[in-house]
Amino acid sequence: MSKQNGMMKQLTKLGLILMMGVSMSACSSSVTWKEEVLLHDGSKIIVNRSQGYGGRHEIGQGGSIKEQEIIFTMPNTNKSLTFKSEFGEDIGGINFILLALHISNGTPYMVVEPRGCLASNKWGRPPHYVFFRHDGQAWQRIPLSAFPPEFKSINLVVNTKGEEKIITAQSVVSAELVGRLNGNYQTIQRDAVRYEGPGSCGEMIYGGKDNGGSGGWHGVGLFGDTYETCLQYCKRHKISERYSPCETLFKGKK
Repeated sequence: MSKQNGMMKQLTKLGLILMMGVSMSACSSSVTWKEEVLLHDGSKIIVNRSQGYGGRHEIGQGGSIKEQEIIFTMPNTNKSLTFKSEFGEDIGGINFILLALHISNGTPYMVVEPRGCLASNKWGRPPHYVFFRHDGQAWQRIPLSAFPPEFKSINLVVNTKGEEKIITAQSVVSAELVGRLNGNYQTIQRDAVRYEGPGSCGEMIYGGKDNGGSGGWHGVGLFGDTYETCLQYCKRHKISERYSPCETLFKGKK
């Protein structure tokens, strides 16, 4: 082997190592920024947001969103609260994308959107959003009927993966910039109806892993049209009683 060929091979190895390092760094990367949130009464608060990435992706491209977090201090207090949307092993991705933070009479509320079809099924296939209220101890999910009607705006940057360069370049992302980045996505649609037409997200059941199952998701139609066929399907696919939909699907029809 010539000395020149040997040097070329060493350079090639070094290039591959560097490329792997960049890819691994991207897999575990995160971004942080400060954001101004316009509340329903016209007041504003500054929140700290962060977003982490993970999963497989092409070299040079960021991974998919793996987690999102918002930290804020309640007005006129020194109480700091955190809301975090984490990666779900059962859905293979993040649970929610953050849309809005609102506060009324010292009580904070969060509006989030399930990220994709599996997350939608996991959270009960809501027409559009999932609502949370902090009860002083923890975040609790609430129905739309318990979400104050005066809260109308989507006031957090939504397309955070597509706008990292812009939002991280600001000392604080202003409420005005939030509005411009969100475009037409400005208002919480209280009368939102789930789309059930062609190409819509079908109803699925999580199979779990506690009975030796794969942890996959199963279209609800696969469970058959009787209680007995449902039980047989669950047995074949090792779906435990904990996750079996048979009682729910065929209640009163045994």
